[in-house]
Amino acid sequence: MRQGRVASGVAAGAIVALLVATFGLLTSRADVAALGLPVALSAAFAVARGRTTVEPRVLLGEPTRNANDEVVTSVSAEAAGEAVHVVVSLARTAPRHVVLAPGERVDARSRPRHSGPWIPVEATARVVDLGAGDAGPHTAPQRVRDAVAPSAPPLAALPVPTSLTGLHGSHAGRRAGQGGDFRDIHPFAPGDELRRVDWKATARLARRPGELFVRRVDAMSDASLAIVVDASVDIGEVVGTWATGDPERSGTTSLDLAREAARSISAAGIAAGDRVGLVELGHGGRIVRSGSGARQLARLVHEISAIEPREASATMRVPPVERGAIIYLASTFLDAEIADLALEWAAVGHRVVAIDVLPLLDASRLGAAEGIGLRLVQAGREETFRSLRHARVDVVRWQGNGAQDVELIARRPA
Repeated sequence: MRQGRVASGVAAGAIVALLVATFGLLTSRADVAALGLPVALSAAFAVARGRTTVEPRVLLGEPTRNANDEVVTSVSAEAAGEAVHVVVSLARTAPRHVVLAPGERVDARSRPRHSGPWIPVEATARVVDLGAGDAGPHTAPQRVRDAVAPSAPPLAALPVPTSLTGLHGSHAGRRAGQGGDFRDIHPFAPGDELRRVDWKATARLARRPGELFVRRVDAMSDASLAIVVDASVDIGEVVGTWATGDPERSGTTSLDLAREAARSISAAGIAAGDRVGLVELGHGGRIVRSGSGARQLARLVHEISAIEPREASATMRVPPVERGAIIYLASTFLDAEIADLALEWAAVGHRVVAIDVLPLLDASRLGAAEGIGLRLVQAGREETFRSLRHARVDVVRWQGNGAQDVELIARRPA
């Protein structure tokens, strides 16, 4: 509470005491003047208390999750011997009011509606004087920030690049080596192992003494995967909320689906021993260098969970992608520049899989003009997808059976 602040009740008491004392002095009545003394002392005591009161401090604990999938955050406040009025907003909903005694703590429970970063609890506080009916100013808002990891539908197989450049892994490569499928029968050359000699082929094909033939197989190789997420657009399935971006009524959003697809592809790629990297499109978007192993997967999940809506870059530059990588581009494809990126990657030899993350749309509350606008947007998207398919870019709609469609692409020849 500010020093020198006097509540309306205290001020009224001081005025009454002054009037009584003045009347007693003017009438030479000492007994009347003495009547104002207790009121004056009470007012002075209240003012002195107000001057020593310090600003309250809101304390928010680390968010934890319970068995009901709720995020639980402890809320308490500190003030010198005063009751504290705390205003708590759960996940940016209507505020809740609670008065806490010194040392008292309450638990705030909120349930996330989307994956990604969010604020489960926001709280402000002010000191209240219950005896005088006085309250100080609110403190600055204190917030708890959290990130919700998306779900990860399992993927049994992933499309791989058209050319594998790795030296080890679980994919059959396209060069001679070890561990893969039969490649050919080849004359013995320096560097070939004697145990690779195919004696039946040698007896059949040898034309002069000492000529040997070896049985060659393909090498096993790993793949390089680049997951590119367009974070410049985040729209929900309820079309009526596109202008407001209300997370409470939007339903599943495009970034919810993009995070889910990115995590599924990351988990499947790392499980296959591949190198996986992440690029977030948008102003200030994050980049995770490609890598493999459990630590890389944990890092990817952490960064994917932190993907949030970003402003579109003024100039769309081609983000860095490892040479020979297959690119999974997750976007709503409402922006023609995103499709141009996919076409540019395909033109230089990358295999590209376009992941359409536009949710199933609910247009029930749109007027006639809005309905026409939506149909124009959908027509533009279909034209974009036709151009992508013409450039041999695979297109998958993640909503619904997206994981199964990715597996079907993996079983087709590149």
